[in-house]
Amino acid sequence: MRKVSSGLGYRDGMKRLFAILLAAFMAGPALAAGRPSLNAYFQSNLTDTAYQKKTFDRVAKAWKTPTAPQIPEVGKKTVVQAVIAKDGRLVSAIVSMSSGKKGWDTAALAAVRSAAPFDPFPGSFGASTIEVHFHVSVVP
Repeated sequence: MRKVSSGLGYRDGMKRLFAILLAAFMAGPALAAGRPSLNAYFQSNLTDTAYQKKTFDRVAKAWKTPTAPQIPEVGKKTVVQAVIAKDGRLVSAIVSMSSGKKGWDTAALAAVRSAAPFDPFPGSFGASTIEVHFHVSVVP
């Protein structure tokens, strides 16, 4: 049998172990922060699920997670209230509920704004605008 050795002395091995533990410790807060979760709530008279899904998908695709210090703790969320016009234009978008982290709130608002313009409303929907609430949460 042949002995397999890493070739590291005790001191080098301890340095390597320390470096690994330090990296894991530094990553801990980012990993413990959870992951983003997007939900969209459309006003109740817009029941076209295909339109809702397309609108949701556009915002989800535009989402860019901010740096670790700007990720709020699990359970916190940002709510962006958006008004969309019949032609798909974004009339307005505001942060109506803050997560407590400016970078997260800014990223949520930016995702909605950069997803615009949206598709025009389905032909059967007669309103001139709709209100959509986009909730961007941190979940475990």
